Amino acid sequence: MTVQEKRPVEDDSSVSESKKQNTQPYVKGIAAIKPEFIVSKPSQAASTVEYDDDEAEGGDRTSENAEDGQSNKKGKKKRGQNHGRDLKQKKDTIRLCPSVIYPDESKPCFLGEDKCRFSHDMEAYLASKPEDIDGICPVFEALGYCPSGMKCRWLNSHYDKETNKLIKDLAKMDLGAKTNCEVNVIDKEAKFALQKKKYEFKIANQVINFLDSKIQNDVQEERKDNEATYVEQPFKISEKKKISLHRAKIVSPLTTVGNLPYRRLMKTLGADVTYSEMALSIPLVQGHNPEWALPKAHVSEYPGFGVQIASSKLWSAAKASEAIYENTSHVSELNLNCGCPIDLLYRQGQGSALLDQPPRLLRLVKAMNASSGDIPVTIKIRTGVKENKNTAKQLVSRVLSETQVAAITLHGRSRQQRYSKEADWEYISEVGKVVKEWNTKREEDKDSSDLAPTWFVGNGDVYSHEDWYDHVNTEGIDSVMVARGALIKPWIFEEVEAQQYLDKSSSERLDMMGKFAKFAIEHWGSDEYGVNIARRYMCEFISFTHRYIPVGIMERLPPKLNERPPTWVGRDEMETFLASTDYKDWIKLTEMFLGKASDDFQFVPKHKSNAYETRD
Repeated sequence: MTVQEKRPVEDDSSVSESKKQNTQPYVKGIAAIKPEFIVSKPSQAASTVEYDDDEAEGGDRTSENAEDGQSNKKGKKKRGQNHGRDLKQKKDTIRLCPSVIYPDESKPCFLGEDKCRFSHDMEAYLASKPEDIDGICPVFEALGYCPSGMKCRWLNSHYDKETNKLIKDLAKMDLGAKTNCEVNVIDKEAKFALQKKKYEFKIANQVINFLDSKIQNDVQEERKDNEATYVEQPFKISEKKKISLHRAKIVSPLTTVGNLPYRRLMKTLGADVTYSEMALSIPLVQGHNPEWALPKAHVSEYPGFGVQIASSKLWSAAKASEAIYENTSHVSELNLNCGCPIDLLYRQGQGSALLDQPPRLLRLVKAMNASSGDIPVTIKIRTGVKENKNTAKQLVSRVLSETQVAAITLHGRSRQQRYSKEADWEYISEVGKVVKEWNTKREEDKDSSDLAPTWFVGNGDVYSHEDWYDHVNTEGIDSVMVARGALIKPWIFEEVEAQQYLDKSSSERLDMMGKFAKFAIEHWGSDEYGVNIARRYMCEFISFTHRYIPVGIMERLPPKLNERPPTWVGRDEMETFLASTDYKDWIKLTEMFLGKASDDFQFVPKHKSNAYETRD
């Protein structure tokens, strides 16, 4: 079988028939593996993996900043996670001066060799550099040149030793600049102005003054002054860009694993809509480099690319919205995160904390709408804060009556539930009907009939085409957003398109890994540091993909996200290897595409139970 072949398992009728013929009794939480693939006496029993999937809504970046080992209210320590992971990768032993990276374009060092803190000794640098990785440099192959120059780990593929020149493919360079580039890169001067607090917020400052005046009823004269200076936003809500989410194939905003290379891979596998990793509004306004890296996208993601931000402050939401509008060119929507359950954000009044503060949430949406130019605003929420106390229906009614959002996404769990129980799709459907009713009222109202409809998207526990179609065919639900299902099984949208299970072979899955590795090198760079960063994020990706159970070895369909398998072996050695829960095996897998990992490469798995010793 070639890597491009798709192997359907069975159509819907045969799936139903297979369910009747199952021989294994159903055991809740245990995946039904065919007996011939179950290992009854493994040589080394693996530790039980307890997954904490809060990274599906921004958990990784915040949980890693939490104090390691902190206890919860009941006195129990957070289970199964390696908090405070040290994932910083080391730089080159000899750090080369940028002035000598391109030998055929070398210029005098700005500081002079005597004062420069970097090395100018190319011979010493090349002697200390690890051996080149076999094959062609992924960046050179994609762009026609390699920005890493002499630092590239695939240097031999684009360096002429005789002439001491780096090779360039001018035709490919011209094409790549248009079709294979990254967009939404903020201008250096604008970022510097943000950092120095000299950025001119022409719209946001007036919006902030006006909205603040609404809650300053005790100072009437000041309120009148503020209202007098307010200038109407340049874009009315009806004039914003239109988005269409009708039966769209949507990948959820994901932190760490939802990086640009992963999203780019998902676009090749059929995704229509992708989102940036969650960016915090205050660091955006302050011009922080790491935060402004998050709105970056590959040109293939647009249209259909949304930037998600978290905020609890009116001023930061407005200013971040204006800064994104003015400094990006490929953003389809601006999404406010109102669902992140992580403690750190919750304590700051961000994420799911907004669910219990409707007035604040509404002010943030209004501020973003008024400051984001022609970029429409959307929100992502949960059912409520506490378990068995759903508040989303009332919240959505208030949002629709008091402001305008282009789309609402509802994750069918409360903050308290995190991922401990199955998503409540019955309640999601109830909220969807509320949105549908509001859309109908708008169509009948002459004053608001020009407004675009508010799309309603459901989210939670979608792991197969059957899940997707069951939900998207429900009244009031326009589409379904997929999070963990698209991490564990990246080809899920191919299954949606085919309307059947696809039994991907190990070679096909390796091909996807190879694409991710190439995209990662293009994004983070082909030097030693870039390779280590790419390897780290590839391991993060594998921390999800290893959980996939091939449908061809399952005795019962559909598969469930919350089901754990007994110890099993695949139909070939690679299929077994791809399912390893040992992070050292994940590193070995990356070496197939990124060369041998250096001795100082650092990766600590998120879950402690993924860290047992490698099998012999």
